[in-house]
Amino acid sequence: MSIAQQRPDNKEKLLVQAFTLFIGCLLMGVKFFAFFKTGSNAILTDALESIINIVAGGFGMYSLYLASKPHDEDHPYGHGKIEFISASIEGSLILAAGTIMIIKSMYNFFIPVSIGHLDIGLVLIVLSGIINYFLGTIAIKSGKRNSSLTLIASGEHLKADAYTTIGLLVGLGFILLTGILWLDNVIAITLGIIIIISGYRILKKSVAGIMDEADFSLLKLVVVHLNENRRENWMDIHNLRIIKFGEKIHIDCHTTIPWYFNAMEVHEELKLVEKNIKEIIPNNLETFIHADPCLPRCCKSCMKMDCSQRVYPFEKKIEWTLENVMKDEKHLLE
Repeated sequence: MSIAQQRPDNKEKLLVQAFTLFIGCLLMGVKFFAFFKTGSNAILTDALESIINIVAGGFGMYSLYLASKPHDEDHPYGHGKIEFISASIEGSLILAAGTIMIIKSMYNFFIPVSIGHLDIGLVLIVLSGIINYFLGTIAIKSGKRNSSLTLIASGEHLKADAYTTIGLLVGLGFILLTGILWLDNVIAITLGIIIIISGYRILKKSVAGIMDEADFSLLKLVVVHLNENRRENWMDIHNLRIIKFGEKIHIDCHTTIPWYFNAMEVHEELKLVEKNIKEIIPNNLETFIHADPCLPRCCKSCMKMDCSQRVYPFEKKIEWTLENVMKDEKHLLE
């Protein structure tokens, strides 16, 4: 099993983001037109979220451009982290929009406004919902294919917008049939809560990237693969860490190998470790693998049976697990 089978296409990412931004501007106009025709708070919440879509989309566009630039002296690890910042801004704006929607709707419980022309509003909202779902699907697929959190966040935002549109349609349909106008505020508050949850999820994921939170699912894939393909010259792999810089992944670890190997032999073993990792992460991978010399106590779990420098007899093989590979210490039997 491997990830990132395809090299990220920066041109594709920029085109997808630009297209969603352009359509987003058109849809915002449609939603505000629907609001002015109907006076519905529920439709207004949808229109206000479109403003957030456009602001976040514009910053996302710039972040994708910046992230595509190669590393330089000031940014030796590249500019990929900007995508996490972009996603965090989008998440924060979504949270703010959802909060404003709830406050306005609660206000209109006490000071109601008239609602009209719901038939026109329904048609316009249906159209925008379908387009948002279609654009969101494209953005998420492109984001996953190109390892872009910015595109994935944009796509999830657009699809969340489409899902809230479904609730909006059901609610407005009830209002149209029953004439109970306060349902408009209830719908708007419900949609506001859904939008806040969506913003929180995006913000949480982006902050995790900024803070270099461990990706345990990816770590487990790497550990399992290395354990299944371990060589007798690798006593252990420890202090394994994974850091993401946008589409790029940096992995560093320590490998314990026989202390008596010369520099060329050490280099060859480390290249083989890197080759194994690249079987899991074939593209946009940067590795830093440090060689540790084995200690006499390593003999007890060392699989190199023909070692001429063995001090203690072999006792037991130590399986590599997520727990012992992530620790900053050699694997030693008690």
